Amino acid sequence: MEAILLSFVTFISTGLGGLFGIKNRDKLHYIMSFTAGVLLAVTFFDILPEAFHITQENNFDISPTMIAVVAGFLIIHILEKAASIHVSHEDEYPEHKHPLVGVVGASGLSFHSFLDGVGIGLGFHINPHVGLLVAFAVIAHDFSDGLNTVTVMLKNKNTTKKAFLFLLIDALAPIVGVLATYLFTIPDTVLTIYLGFFAGFLLYIGASDLLPEAHSKHSSFKMIGLTLLGVLFIFIVTRFTA
Repeated sequence: MEAILLSFVTFISTGLGGLFGIKNRDKLHYIMSFTAGVLLAVTFFDILPEAFHITQENNFDISPTMIAVVAGFLIIHILEKAASIHVSHEDEYPEHKHPLVGVVGASGLSFHSFLDGVGIGLGFHINPHVGLLVAFAVIAHDFSDGLNTVTVMLKNKNTTKKAFLFLLIDALAPIVGVLATYLFTIPDTVLTIYLGFFAGFLLYIGASDLLPEAHSKHSSFKMIGLTLLGVLFIFIVTRFTA
């Protein structure tokens, strides 16, 4: 019951982050700078360390995880460029953005939120103390998860209504994840490959998508500072909730 109640807190945290992004969409370049730092930090301070920990703990070969990182990076890259090529045939002045890229990005973030819920549920299956620690970590970064989802959608020319729909999916995902732990478990071998794939996915969105777009017309020291602030925020969250 505690796990389910805490998953509703993650719903609120994610929703607030997304609503903040929608309300301030006219300042999207600032949000993208911050979000890029968040995604890069989540990749290197949260997702990859977790994948390496599971790999080391179970004496798995690290190669499949690293291949998954490259695959995640390249698949979102290929998808985005394929969409851009399609747009360039229809538009004399393409902007290299496509709603499909936003949908794929938001879907990936939502699936990761689902796994966050799975983590909360499994934590409580171990003992309440572990469950509370995992839940606190998820709640702490879910504000940025909601912000990331909305940013990826709006940046890729999706409507506010569609961005809100995916925000709702992202906010509900941890609740579904908690409930799912009463039905099945995810094998560690599959989990490490997923974590690697998602790390590559976020690395591309942060470094190759959001950062260049944020600085394309509004580059400034303030923008650089916001990126560093995003990195620092996740660094603190991961260190104090580990």
